[in-house]
Amino acid sequence: MYDNESISDMFTRFTTVINSLKNLGKSYPNQELVRKILRCLPKSWTPKVTAIEEAKDLSILPLEQLLGSLMTHETTMKNHENVEVKKKKSIAFKASKEDSESDEDGDVALITSQF
Repeated sequence: MYDNESISDMFTRFTTVINSLKNLGKSYPNQELVRKILRCLPKSWTPKVTAIEEAKDLSILPLEQLLGSLMTHETTMKNHENVEVKKKKSIAFKASKEDSESDEDGDVALITSQF
């Protein structure tokens, strides 16, 4: 899987390669296809891959169900990124009137001491 590539784009390329191999006489069982997809995911997907491996029986997991699970996770990750960007943009500072008055008092005291 390439950087910044969606799951659906990766799966389309994967399917094209698998179909080409079938035309050449090489076919893979579903279990092996599922494992190949899980192996090709980037390191940022490691927690999801581990969760799928522990929660599902990979020998009977349909390829379509795996694809659906990965696409759901991808959508969730994008939503979290959008929320984080919005949180970073909203920074506000509160001005207090007391600070400015104390500065003025300090200025008056400085002028008086110099006079």
